[in-house]
Amino acid sequence: MAPTTRAAANWAATYVAALVELWALFAEHSGVVGAFRLMAVCRAARVGAKYWIRTLPRILVCGGTAGEAEDMTREVWRLDMGKLQWEHMSDLSCVRNDHACCVMRGGIVVLGGIVEGQEGSEETASVEILGHNDQDEDEGRTFKALPPLSCGPIYRSVAIAIDESESDEGRVLLIGGVYENGDASAVYEVDLATGVCTAQPSLLSPQGSIRHNICTAARLQDGRIICIGEHSDLAATTTQVLEPTTNGLSSEGGWQWRALPSANVVRYTGRGCVLSDGRFAIFGGFDANFDATSSCEALSLSGDVERWDPLPPMHEDRNGFACAAIGGCVIVVGGAGSVTAEVYEEGLGQWRQLPCNLPYDYQLTWMGSAVM
Repeated sequence: MAPTTRAAANWAATYVAALVELWALFAEHSGVVGAFRLMAVCRAARVGAKYWIRTLPRILVCGGTAGEAEDMTREVWRLDMGKLQWEHMSDLSCVRNDHACCVMRGGIVVLGGIVEGQEGSEETASVEILGHNDQDEDEGRTFKALPPLSCGPIYRSVAIAIDESESDEGRVLLIGGVYENGDASAVYEVDLATGVCTAQPSLLSPQGSIRHNICTAARLQDGRIICIGEHSDLAATTTQVLEPTTNGLSSEGGWQWRALPSANVVRYTGRGCVLSDGRFAIFGGFDANFDATSSCEALSLSGDVERWDPLPPMHEDRNGFACAAIGGCVIVVGGAGSVTAEVYEEGLGQWRQLPCNLPYDYQLTWMGSAVM
């Protein structure tokens, strides 16, 4: 190739690469739904948008109650955002539902829940993990057992990954749930390497409450933890935040729960996540009449403002589903009587149906879910 021709070819390749990177930047600022719209603009836009989408974390669902027969399952599925297809991953070691799930060091951790025992369904203290693999290939990776929870069998709790540096396997905060002793306000720090559960400040419970299950919880961008508790005996839900008792405290020690304004809608078994603007949002669940709802709302915690505002409702009523914030959007999947998926585009405030139903004939509910 002549020098002038080679220089022109190099210039063209550099120009195309820069153009693709520019469209990838546009896609990042447009969110997941906007990125798919960009694909129709031109070839460079399509390549750039796909490149950005491939960098996004993916929502996964594990276990739960599946199909019309409502049998528990051990299957694990992950949504490929680029293809909008569900990929089958390594199965759990046993069928399981109503369990806690989170991502730790790139691996999937599953804690407690309901499993099949010798005399039927029973609560469990078992923990298992699918470790991180630098390769995209999942072949050969299997869930391995970790030491059981020292606090005993538990289900319907929420797990949030915390500081990992002081444990061989990492640590999680296990919030609420149903224990054998009936204490649903307990909070434990769990060392996954040993299973030792260290008690933390308990959740706030309203006077007269005898049943305090956790609806949902999440870590805010500033490190504080929001929790929505459900009190079916009082037909009420409460909102509270775990925050430092003194300014500048950087560890969980010395943190306390503080009550926040209750959501506008009384709901049970809803699901929530943190939006890209820092607000905490809750979706669906059962309302005060125990009817499934599609309503949604978001909590603002900015300065002196602590206020719930309504969000557009989902297309379907959902409860016991999976929920995740990814790339400026919120994805909700499944729930009682549903295998569909929807995406909420934060920038436009619109819900859209996704063309990627779960691979079940009727429903997937009470599953674990995480983003990885």
